Amino acid sequence: MRKISLIGFSMLCLACVTFSCQDTSGSNIKAPANVETDTANFTTIQWIDSLKDFGTAKMGDKVEINYTFENTGKKPLFITQVRPTCGCTVADYTKTAVLPGKKGSVTALFDTNHGAPGSVRKSIVVSSNTINDTHFVLGFTGKVEK
Repeated sequence: MRKISLIGFSMLCLACVTFSCQDTSGSNIKAPANVETDTANFTTIQWIDSLKDFGTAKMGDKVEINYTFENTGKKPLFITQVRPTCGCTVADYTKTAVLPGKKGSVTALFDTNHGAPGSVRKSIVVSSNTINDTHFVLGFTGKVEK
């Protein structure tokens, strides 16, 4: 009887570990091929901060700018493309599904070696499966000094 109880307890522990380790973040949900045109699966997005001022940077610095968004809809949100408008900036973003109520991010890395010292105003175009803006423009400003 003790052996059966021990086996039963072991199986229960294994089941608990298995179910608690399942991914609920949305990272296993893949974007369908027609994600930008399938309006039945569009959702809504709220940008927490769509315009940033990085202040002052020295020529030669690389400045990281982070933008945060929340899926305020009822369907998974997919960022399908992020396009900086110049070669001085590269961008990365949350590439997995952002489930309703969850947050994601876009990160831009601005290389101050491109261009001349002075005021800077750059943009990044974000494409997603959202009703309220399938293409949204993020921006950042700042000043580059020698």
